[in-house]
Amino acid sequence: MKKRFHKVHIEISNICNLQCSFCPAVIRDNKMMDIDLFRQTVEQVAPIAELVCFHLMGDPLVHPELEQMIEICDQHNANIFLVTNGVLLRPEKYDLMLHRRFHQINFSLHSFFDNFPNKDPSNYLERIFGFTERALIERPELYLNFRLWNLNDPLGSQTPNTHMLERICQRFDFQAPSEIDVRKRKSINIKGRLYLHFDTEFVWPSLDLPVLGTSGTCYGLSSHFGVLADGTVVPCCLDKEAAIPLGNIANTPILEILGSRRAQDIIKGFKQRQLVENLCRRCQYIERFENAAN
Repeated sequence: MKKRFHKVHIEISNICNLQCSFCPAVIRDNKMMDIDLFRQTVEQVAPIAELVCFHLMGDPLVHPELEQMIEICDQHNANIFLVTNGVLLRPEKYDLMLHRRFHQINFSLHSFFDNFPNKDPSNYLERIFGFTERALIERPELYLNFRLWNLNDPLGSQTPNTHMLERICQRFDFQAPSEIDVRKRKSINIKGRLYLHFDTEFVWPSLDLPVLGTSGTCYGLSSHFGVLADGTVVPCCLDKEAAIPLGNIANTPILEILGSRRAQDIIKGFKQRQLVENLCRRCQYIERFENAAN
């Protein structure tokens, strides 16, 4: 039976080992979710979500209890979606990352040259490529994405990651298209369930930004929601500072939070193409949904 949500973003850590120009710094205090709160969260969201995503802000590989968190997901039959820059990936972690509970792993390769513009990426790529080659053999059902998300234009004619793309093509004997129109197609299959994933940069929503509009819709609270490292529940994966706190899963059951007046007003507003929250009115992603519908 299909579950209510496709994905729940559990921010196991808001701490990242990098600081990318396209990813704003977290204003909240640095925080790693403790194992008891994580267990409580998974117990509540596993019955209503297809996937548990170890990401909202931060990089999940920084968490020292990652292995225990994976085991908790296994105990509750919760499949995992993980997003990482991959810098902390080491061969000794390969077995852990090949755990049966992983459904998809995204490597944000665009982060490397943004942080190390003059550094040779060979060692970095070798670790990711080595893991990928093992996964293609040992976990052929595992989805893997190589993300190159900081294109300068929708057609992808200019990108700082040209060298990165060339290395991918060389290693996996793949010919990439000369132009990528991300308005029509973002993912390109390399082999098996390994994909290239392209996109342009976007501006993270903030209450400090000007209002873009009051009409529109979103997938927040219909396909997904987020739980921040301190347990605060937010309606979408872009509410990085809890501008729309719906409650805290540490002291309020998730179904009660999702059924709250504020959450229901947001859902009703999206159905009626009304943006009831100030953050939503300042979110550039609303424009993407509008363009996709037209």
